[in-house]
Amino acid sequence: MFIENFCPIDANEISFTRQQGSDFAKQVADDFNPLHNIDAKRFCVPGDLLFSIVIAKSGLHKKMTFDFSGMVSDNVSLTFPEHIDDSFAIKDDKDKTCLSVSVSDEKTNNPSLINALTKAYVDFSGHTFPDILVKLMSENNVMINPARPMVMYQSMSIDLHTLAAESVSLKLAKTSLTIDSKRGDAWLEFDLLSNGEVIGHGKKHMLLSGLRSYEQESVDAMVNQYHQTKADYQG
Repeated sequence: MFIENFCPIDANEISFTRQQGSDFAKQVADDFNPLHNIDAKRFCVPGDLLFSIVIAKSGLHKKMTFDFSGMVSDNVSLTFPEHIDDSFAIKDDKDKTCLSVSVSDEKTNNPSLINALTKAYVDFSGHTFPDILVKLMSENNVMINPARPMVMYQSMSIDLHTLAAESVSLKLAKTSLTIDSKRGDAWLEFDLLSNGEVIGHGKKHMLLSGLRSYEQESVDAMVNQYHQTKADYQG
């Protein structure tokens, strides 16, 4: 599994260094969220790294739902399952649930399919900001707080029609943003394809906090800062 390039997955308990989390975010997800920077005051292990480890260790089911319930910092030990029957709560060493996983239907441990799906989804997910969210905020005339941009990963789900595939690509199908005062629920729906044929669907849910009226200049500044951070990293 390619995920083993970023951390060992053999043990039931796995923790992450800041370097491991940051490398995964930048090198796999192409995600330059400052929360994943090594020197971040509130460092957060990428949620997609946890997702990747779950399916690498316990297999890929046709139907899977991942509900995130808290940020995971560096050097926190999490217990990952070898297999999941119906559901599993991934907890830290203080017995706090960080991620709940629900599964159903057939399962595969095919590394080619798991690697392909992981890379396709993580690449899509890592480009949520600015590629998708900026357009969605503009359409709804709101934006996150430029001084403290808060976009929290709430959940993701996949529903595959078949596990008989070796290649996977992902295409955005639909976006929506439901606003309640200063909070917004963003939904990104996508199709999963193999050799041009749709083999399943999925959905990513995020919570946007500190919403205010859309200001193009402020949004441009956020986007420019994001791209500058990426350029600095790539040298």
